[in-house]
Amino acid sequence: MEIATSRFGKIEVNEDKVLYFPEGLLGFTRSRRFIMIPHDENSPFIWLQNLEDGALAFVLIQPKIVMPEYSVEIEKQVMDELRTKDPSALEVLCIVTIPRNRPEKMTVNLLGPIIINPEQRLAKQVVITTGEYSHQHPVLSHNA
Repeated sequence: MEIATSRFGKIEVNEDKVLYFPEGLLGFTRSRRFIMIPHDENSPFIWLQNLEDGALAFVLIQPKIVMPEYSVEIEKQVMDELRTKDPSALEVLCIVTIPRNRPEKMTVNLLGPIIINPEQRLAKQVVITTGEYSHQHPVLSHNA
């Protein structure tokens, strides 16, 4: 299938690469089908592009790149929803916010990670209620 996006123009999407979020993302509950697009070959960033709305895309990063000790306890209910019994089969990514014209001030939302089962192509955003993580953790250390 082909979709029109505001960032990448028209792109061809293989159905076997589509991630399905049964509940959507927080604040975007109707947006359920996405694809992941690497930002650049050597970049830690990944674009999460919505298929229903070509203007809707999020920047993601592996949280351990920003905070090596980052840890998420994935509840059994979430693992059931993502159709796995093995938490090591899941990927954890977090949404990055990049202020316009101030990329040095970018932050990552460590409170609302996205949990992905790549084998089943299922994903869910969860909210962490324990620990001392922030929804605006600086990505760059000099940003602290």
